[in-house]
Amino acid sequence: MSDYYGNQPQDVRPGIDARRLWAGGVATAVVAALLAVVGLLVARGIFEVEVLAPKGEGVWGNASTTTYALVAAAVALLATGLMHLLSVATPAPSQFFGWIMVLVTLIAVVLPLTLTVAPSAKIATAVINLVIGLVIAAVVNSMAASARTLHRRRTQQSAAPPPTRQYPQQQPPPTRYYDQ
Repeated sequence: MSDYYGNQPQDVRPGIDARRLWAGGVATAVVAALLAVVGLLVARGIFEVEVLAPKGEGVWGNASTTTYALVAAAVALLATGLMHLLSVATPAPSQFFGWIMVLVTLIAVVLPLTLTVAPSAKIATAVINLVIGLVIAAVVNSMAASARTLHRRRTQQSAAPPPTRQYPQQQPPPTRYYDQ
């Protein structure tokens, strides 16, 4: 059975444009890092919640702000690597990626709630982690969808059409109508 263009189903396989995927992954890492910084600035500057900031530090905090942003960027790159692996190795990469990211984000939300810090810091950290996780999951998933491609497999046969059946000249080709 072939499609409209004569391709056999086994002639085409799904693939991924790795350059586009990883370029988008790096851009997602930058977005995630900036989102972490914005989240910390909002929590500390607007709501005056000490998230990852020792007492006496300003709104910017200390090196923990940079570390938090770098970890968010690293998570985005890890998510891109996971999507790349799933895209080349599993039948439904977006479904698996979605489930994995939901569960990882859930861990990142619940973990700060178990710490022995002020409740406002717990909630602020959980909310920031939720937003970062959702943004990474959504951006990497949509970016991977735009990087998907179809690859044609090379076949052993030549590109020439199959030969036509030749009838011997002494006999006419069979017809539906008979001479009457």
